[in-house]
Amino acid sequence: MKRTYNKLVRDRIPEIIEAKGEKPVTKILTDEEYWSSLFEKALEELDEVKTADDLDETKKELADLLEVVRAMAEHKGFSLSEIIEEADRKASERGKFENKIYLIGVK
Repeated sequence: MKRTYNKLVRDRIPEIIEAKGEKPVTKILTDEEYWSSLFEKALEELDEVKTADDLDETKKELADLLEVVRAMAEHKGFSLSEIIEEADRKASERGKFENKIYLIGVK
């Protein structure tokens, strides 16, 4: 094999590889493998957000991370809008992260 990846990829990646004259080697994951691979992908995308060089790259990496979150939600039977509604509910009850508060401890 020219290159080895062993990771979850977006659905159109194999056809993009074929359009470049190469042959992708793929497999379809079981539900358990898929869920595990989504976690690995989320960590990969989170690291790419952390190491992005500029705002444009940061935006693109956050979009990739959001796509993984969407896939995770849908895999468990939720829509992304349901997840956003839950986030909004929690924000209303417990607040957001806007004030940059770092809790050291409680006396």
